[in-house]
Amino acid sequence: MTLPFELITLGRYMAGEFDNQQQAIADPAWYVHLRLWQRPVPLFTEDSLTFFAEQANIVNLDKPYRPRIIRIYKSDPNDSLQVQYYMLKDTEAIRGAGQCPEVLTQLTPEAINFLPGCSLTLKYHQVAPNSYEFSAFSETGTPCDFSYQGSNYQVSLGFEATLEEFRVYDKGIDPTTGKAIWGALMGPFRFKKRQDFASELPV
Repeated sequence: MTLPFELITLGRYMAGEFDNQQQAIADPAWYVHLRLWQRPVPLFTEDSLTFFAEQANIVNLDKPYRPRIIRIYKSDPNDSLQVQYYMLKDTEAIRGAGQCPEVLTQLTPEAINFLPGCSLTLKYHQVAPNSYEFSAFSETGTPCDFSYQGSNYQVSLGFEATLEEFRVYDKGIDPTTGKAIWGALMGPFRFKKRQDFASELPV
């Protein structure tokens, strides 16, 4: 299957190693200095681009966290792009793969769990010649709800991507109060690409 142009373009924007150094220096009270990795993985290649993502505090790069799988696809030519999140069954086995991509070559669909309700609708528009802005948010506003090691978690998901910047709106939600307790509490984390992984895309 030939992937649509907008999906390939977004994949090139997303594939890379990023950090928010400039933002963290300007507003350290609200934004931790993070490194973010988004590496293409060989899953669902018949109709999708799929990424392994994780992040780390700049002072603890050997302790990455929030490993996740992000699948982006278009189920119908007339539909919008969709973003679906998956959880890794064994997070320890894959932890650190952002810096060690050889680990990802062994990743199979059996190693991940589909997360019902953890999906976004993706829209885009052209902002300049050969330059686009993508935005992915829940159409219902409902947080992603899942269980991990016996505890329940809720995360409000969202991101925007341009040629110059990747903005993350993810926020952890307290299931009891419904209030945001971590993440992009004062606006998105604004990441700049430091290393490009677009050559790893299967297109």
